[in-house]
Amino acid sequence: MKLSEYTDYDATGLASLVRAGDVTPLELTQLARRAHDEVNSRLNAVIEFYDDAETVGGADGGIFHGVPFFRKDLGASEAGRLQECGSRLFKGYRPQTESYFIRRARESGLRILGRTTVPEFGMSGMSESILHGVTGNPWNLERSAGGSSSGAAAAVISGITPMSHGSDGGGSIRIPAAWCGLVGLNPSRGRVSGGPNKQDRNFGLTREFVLCRTVRDMAAALDTFSGPYPGDPFIIVQPRRTYVEELSQSTGTLKVGVALKPWGAAKVEPEVQQAVEETATILEAMGHSLTEIPTPYDPAEYRQGSSGRSKLSAELLENEARAMGRQIDSSTLEPLSLKLYEFGRNAQSASIADAFEGLRLTRFRVGEAINPFDILLTPSMPVVAPPNDSIYCPTSPTVSLEQYQEGARALFPYMGVFNITGHPSVSLPLGQSASGLPIGIQIVGRFGDEATLVRVARDLEQARPWRHRRPTVRAGAI
Repeated sequence: MKLSEYTDYDATGLASLVRAGDVTPLELTQLARRAHDEVNSRLNAVIEFYDDAETVGGADGGIFHGVPFFRKDLGASEAGRLQECGSRLFKGYRPQTESYFIRRARESGLRILGRTTVPEFGMSGMSESILHGVTGNPWNLERSAGGSSSGAAAAVISGITPMSHGSDGGGSIRIPAAWCGLVGLNPSRGRVSGGPNKQDRNFGLTREFVLCRTVRDMAAALDTFSGPYPGDPFIIVQPRRTYVEELSQSTGTLKVGVALKPWGAAKVEPEVQQAVEETATILEAMGHSLTEIPTPYDPAEYRQGSSGRSKLSAELLENEARAMGRQIDSSTLEPLSLKLYEFGRNAQSASIADAFEGLRLTRFRVGEAINPFDILLTPSMPVVAPPNDSIYCPTSPTVSLEQYQEGARALFPYMGVFNITGHPSVSLPLGQSASGLPIGIQIVGRFGDEATLVRVARDLEQARPWRHRRPTVRAGAI
């Protein structure tokens, strides 16, 4: 198989070739290595391609038999492998816990070949850290690849692997999916277990999943990673059929809520607004009924949900630093992280009760506002990928915490709210700017109803295909 052929296949397609005997898992690993060697020096997406990658295991005959895969350097852990969380504080850290997510990845046949970049602790929507540098967007290396699943997105769209691990606590799968032109699903709360040691972590805001190029890969990944484990705080309603089977089911007629006006502090760029309106037109032509929906939450209550969490985060970070025998200061934390840590440590009035009440109020208001609809249609991000040296840069010593928080409120009003409520939400690469940058459109489903998202995403992929688009930096293009 030629490298240019390898990069054209999605994960489902590569696994089919392995099962047919047309290519071996070892050959796919070697192709991933060639793709990495060709483009990663320009992208800085993969921080470690395992020296023993050609011998890593994965179940034969699984749904992703032999498919190359990377692990994000944050969240799900491989026992004994480095997991540095994009931070000098964790440099050289090797957890001894094997996550259920990693176990299921291996059982599906995925070969985990290395790890990808993240901003420090995944707290930023940008794609850089002091520890590992800037991850460039393959469409334009001067632009952000998005965060926090930065390297995962850049590796997938550039063709190093067809699918890669990501996690989402406030948009960290959907942001890079939107800016890199990928399919990025944040599943319902409880759909994918964080066990054995991180069930429902971060107040239930964070979920593990993948970034990929096609809806059928998204559906197959849902079948791979979904399901409860002992110790999970609750068991979400289980699907009636596999998600791959949903790809052949009728969508029916849906009630669609459309965000035609900006939510919160967002300033939606005209090209992004146009992409939302064009997608709405497509859905209407399919027979769905559309109704405009205003901002479904109170920004003040939304912010209240983070006040108490900052204090808890500071305490947890102190515990982790103490366990490793390390100090928290400017030599171990980046400027933004240090400011957030000091804010949380000194937050006298904030409490866990404040956080829980803010989260509860947001869940209630959003749930009540969107309950009449089967799905919502919103921008994923209000802007296309910004330059790497923008005011949102988490490593800049000159940006104040207030400036960064103000910028975050303008950038992410469509993201974190659905981490709080637990609704499944997917960014689809349905638009493209005049300059060639991807524009992601977000579809939000009812809680526990990934099945409808799979069907709607399939319909939109067929109506407005994106697989023919190619970024500037892509393996096998020479």
